[in-house]
Amino acid sequence: MTGGEAPGAEESVLLHTDGRAAHLTLNRPRALNALNHAMVRRIDQALTAWEHDPAVETVVITGAGERGLCAGGDIRVVHDDARDGDGTASAAFWRDEYHLNARIARYPKPYVAVMDGIVMGGGVGVSAHGSVRVVTERSRIAMPETGIGFVPDVGGTHLLALAPGELGTHLALTGASIGAGDALLCGLADHYLQSASLRQFVSDLADLPVREALARHARPAPRGELAERREWIDACYTADTVEEIVRRLLAVGDPEAKETAEILLGNSPTALKVTLAALRRVRRLGSLERVLDQEYRVSCATLSAPDLVEGVRAQIIDKDRDPHWSPATLAEVTDVDVERFFASLGERELGLADPGTARLADPGTATLSD
Repeated sequence: MTGGEAPGAEESVLLHTDGRAAHLTLNRPRALNALNHAMVRRIDQALTAWEHDPAVETVVITGAGERGLCAGGDIRVVHDDARDGDGTASAAFWRDEYHLNARIARYPKPYVAVMDGIVMGGGVGVSAHGSVRVVTERSRIAMPETGIGFVPDVGGTHLLALAPGELGTHLALTGASIGAGDALLCGLADHYLQSASLRQFVSDLADLPVREALARHARPAPRGELAERREWIDACYTADTVEEIVRRLLAVGDPEAKETAEILLGNSPTALKVTLAALRRVRRLGSLERVLDQEYRVSCATLSAPDLVEGVRAQIIDKDRDPHWSPATLAEVTDVDVERFFASLGERELGLADPGTARLADPGTATLSD
């Protein structure tokens, strides 16, 4: 997650077609391609146009610059809205973003996400729901929200709940970043390519079906790190409370487990407890749309809680890395505190599980141009 000044939608998302492929390029490299509301709208408009264009057979999303696809949503804007505004702008952004995430997951044409470099938060939302997800030796994928007093969103709790065993719980609570091998293991990616071959792979999509282009360039992925930690991860994270997870991690006797416990104890206690509750509920919700509806309730609730503003201040704005969470400890976060994040929003519900409401909140009047 990052910030910075946003150019207009046309400059911040570049569109072009090359043969049978249509291309989305996130173009805010100085902000590591952080998503803002205008970018979400432009992506949605492009997907609408290309869905109904018979000349377009494949959609490809990439990020400008050398650092990665996308570091997440523009969290500085959310921070300012939560601190100084009434949260309306952030809620509107999330509404449209989550509708876009669901649309990507159901898109009727191959949606190829090139997950090279850094892919975090909202970047996961515009990539990992795609039908073809490519990672490289440079990929670093994470949902780091608990470290800033927020909770995994953009369908992240849906994706992580589907990971083997308790790997998704581990990633959601710690915010740890993973490489290509672990992304494949956790179901966040499908194919491994070497970064040096990406340019040619993307070029080949102009003339070839995705399957043939992948056959030319895909390689066996390097082994990840999580498989060797599965035993203690699964044993510790099956606990019903964050406190018990921490206790088990400290009791394992493994230095990496101890380090993991220390990471958890540094993250927002409220965010940790809400994230664990959200993940456990996801397993009963089923569809991505129902999960996004839940995430929207949770995200909106964070706007009136103190930890989001404080976490962004400490980690991103002041960079003192010393957040003062409120409540300050896991023991002080009650079940009632957690339940508040899941309360119905009434008429302000996202409503994705109801197909009749699965649309952008305000489509606007912007037009598509390359």
